[in-house]
Amino acid sequence: MPGLTAAEFADAAFDLGLLSQRQLQEIWAHFGSHAVSCDELIQLLIRRGLLTNYQIDRLMKGERTGFFYGNYKVLYLVGAGTFARVFRAVHRDTGQVVAIKVLRSRFSDNPKTTNHFLREGEVGKTLNHPNIVPIYEVGSSGNNYYIVMEFVEGHSLRDFVKIRKKVDPLQATKLMIDITNGLRHAFERGISHRDLKMTNVLVSSRGQAKLVDFGLAGMEEDEAPERSQNPRTVDYAALEQISGVEKGDPRSDIYFLGCIYYNMLIGRWPLPEPRERSQRMSKRRFIEVLPIQDVDKTIPRCVAVVVNKAMQLNPDRRYQTPSEVLFDLGLAHRELSGEAVEERELATRAADAASGTAPAKAAPTSAVMVVEANLKMQDILREGLKRAGYRVLLTSDPDRATERFELEDQLPARCVVFNAQDLGQRALAAFNRLAEMDRTAKLPAILLLDQNQSHLQGDAVTGPHRVVLTLPVTLGRLRQEIARLIAETQSAEENAGDFTLREEA
Repeated sequence: MPGLTAAEFADAAFDLGLLSQRQLQEIWAHFGSHAVSCDELIQLLIRRGLLTNYQIDRLMKGERTGFFYGNYKVLYLVGAGTFARVFRAVHRDTGQVVAIKVLRSRFSDNPKTTNHFLREGEVGKTLNHPNIVPIYEVGSSGNNYYIVMEFVEGHSLRDFVKIRKKVDPLQATKLMIDITNGLRHAFERGISHRDLKMTNVLVSSRGQAKLVDFGLAGMEEDEAPERSQNPRTVDYAALEQISGVEKGDPRSDIYFLGCIYYNMLIGRWPLPEPRERSQRMSKRRFIEVLPIQDVDKTIPRCVAVVVNKAMQLNPDRRYQTPSEVLFDLGLAHRELSGEAVEERELATRAADAASGTAPAKAAPTSAVMVVEANLKMQDILREGLKRAGYRVLLTSDPDRATERFELEDQLPARCVVFNAQDLGQRALAAFNRLAEMDRTAKLPAILLLDQNQSHLQGDAVTGPHRVVLTLPVTLGRLRQEIARLIAETQSAEENAGDFTLREEA
């Protein structure tokens, strides 16, 4: 609308619902007259945050659509991909800031594509995990199809790495743990990502990684891969063709998970990125990938092991599940951060004691072992229990925890806490294993179950000193339960001793 007057521009914004009557009255009161230039009006609207440059540009072009999707007002364009554009938007009533992914108009006339877009949005709504960007709403308005999701303040992982050139191994491993945790949550619900790449990982301003766009790459997988417009769709098809696995094999996600780790550590994607789709289908791209330690000999071995195993071309030699990846990432994280030192020292002392080279020493009565796969929860539990005076032994491997109670001369801890939230059946099996062994049958043990794991409670071997708690549980409640179980067990042991002495007398 070239040559618009200020009044005409204001009326257009009001008619479209971008400005309220009260806002207009305040604007005109500020000027004291309608006799101002359109530029003056626009500058004031921008300064007061009433309109954005994106909205103003569309108004000046005479556009009448694209300002609202459902109850959400578009503020500006965030990014654009093969299938959709992403906008920052705000709910017109609550003020909630969100991201809206809007299917491109060239796909909107294809019922197959629009149905896939909406279906994948609905699937995404079922994923509720801190390392997956939550989807709030899936909708359509006329010929516009959109998905409303959390707006993550931060960068895509691609931009995050571009700024830093490469990411140090410890920080890269922390981000990988976030990404893999999100992938595992989806995997356990039978959902693959199918489009793992640097731009589909968002890193929040707090340093947390979150996955986005589960399954949306599948919109083109119904077509021949060589005609796909999404390069990563072609990569998945090429990998699965080379590997001899069916489309949708979850181990394909794991391969590209390894590629993301590689990219963070080296600063570039490990596979050549030709433009020609036929070249992307070439087997040589995958065979000629340089091992990460050949590219940078300073990469720690514990990290290189994870990258190399995740990127095995033979799918049977690859990690089979995200949980397997997480276990090795946990080991790498502890080694890189020095957390493994205490465990190695304990193992050394136990070995020395068993060989007679050093006297065996009983573990402190205040030692508590925590079996927890989530590294952030490990930090919380370690600090919270230490403040209560406990010595904390941490491991992410339930089998390793039970082995220590079987093999060490002295019980390493007076209480064990198993968090099944991420470990599932493995935590339950280890919890029950302690009840089966004579030396740990009376050892205090706590099993933490998520609310959606209530079906596991019936299989747990419980008793006066063995309890199941349903999350969420406060740290204070957990400390109280640990203290109660240890005190009651110790009292029972002392009473049993007194009875024996009286009987002998």
